Amino acid sequence: MPRLATASLAGTAIEFYDFFVYGTAAALILGPLFFPTFSPLAGTLAAFGTFGVGFVARPLGSVLFGHIGDRRGRRPVLVGSLLLTGAATVAVGCVPTYDTIGVAAPVLLLVLRFLQGLGLGGEWGGAVLLTAEHAPPERRGLWTSFPQVGPALGFLLANGVVLALSATLSEAQFASWGWRVPFWAAGALAATGLWLRSSLPESPGFLEIDDHARVPLAEVARDHWRLVLLTAGALSVGYAIFYAVTTWSLAYGTERLGVSRTVMLTCIMAAVLVKGSLTPVAALLGDRYGRRPLCLAGCAAAALWMFPMVALLATGEPLLMFLGFLGAMIAFITMFAVIAAYLPELYEPRVRCTGAAVGYNLGGVLGGALTPVVATALVEQGGRVPWGVGAYLTGIALLSLGCFALLPETRPVPVAAVAAEPVMD
Repeated sequence: MPRLATASLAGTAIEFYDFFVYGTAAALILGPLFFPTFSPLAGTLAAFGTFGVGFVARPLGSVLFGHIGDRRGRRPVLVGSLLLTGAATVAVGCVPTYDTIGVAAPVLLLVLRFLQGLGLGGEWGGAVLLTAEHAPPERRGLWTSFPQVGPALGFLLANGVVLALSATLSEAQFASWGWRVPFWAAGALAATGLWLRSSLPESPGFLEIDDHARVPLAEVARDHWRLVLLTAGALSVGYAIFYAVTTWSLAYGTERLGVSRTVMLTCIMAAVLVKGSLTPVAALLGDRYGRRPLCLAGCAAAALWMFPMVALLATGEPLLMFLGFLGAMIAFITMFAVIAAYLPELYEPRVRCTGAAVGYNLGGVLGGALTPVVATALVEQGGRVPWGVGAYLTGIALLSLGCFALLPETRPVPVAAVAAEPVMD
């Protein structure tokens, strides 16, 4: 389990590095380079629009790779998704800007972002299922939390590279070629991930299936559509929180408040670092007390914290901004630390890869794709404190709370507890 969990964590971190480095670039530099004929606001919205395309592609990727995972095994998904995402990310770093090739530049950016999302849509299902189906039931939450640490590591790596470049390069150098370096680095990271995953065994859960689904998506749509919609709605708040903090607030802080790029990145990264560190702790609580109680608690905390978060952000003070981000990240990880165990347990093994991944990635469309665009637009309608953004995020948190309330608990009953139950005649 340690070797398998480490390989899943490393691969997930690499894939999310690829995905996050685009979000950071969209917030900081892609608007002027690829949409120079737009106003600053319209350029930011257009850059966030290409960012959102990756989320739209993720459910399609979960359908494609989910079909492979339910028909051919979980291992092929890990290799194929990593190759696709890594190649698309390196290619983004090679795309000429608008000044060089005109409208073809944003079109190429859009296509490559779509391919990034397609690959990432398959990654989560493969990595999580391979870990979940190997893990002992009483510690499934803990072991599956390792892939859930991957996004935090990927984010820290992506933003750490951007932060280092921002600190060492001039504005002109960063705009000319510095922003491309994090994308090129994805090639080396992808090669490392493929090496780590090359020797992983196939999931026992998949090997035990006698009758594989012929068309997994059709079965999911016919028999589990309500479950997919509920999980998508339930997970949307996690995506909304994460990308409000890591993508929208970065653009808001640098463009509207005049806070330096280095300060904003440092505050966000510090909050994400704490979030990543707390992931196994929250997962252990999920193994002990259940998945659903933690998800409900996280949603409730998010609903209560969104207005304080935007108020603290609007101060522009580093410590206060960090505290706002930290509260949001703690609410987020209270839910998402146990999701990697919760979603697979909700679906039967024959359609598990498709069902869990589609629900997970549809939540990304609802919460992740729209949030930076909607939040940026809402800021233009308000004053210095973006109360509209707080209301928007609170509304999503309440929606997710209702969806989690309609989902069942799945935590396996400990063997000792089952044995202690009296036998009724």
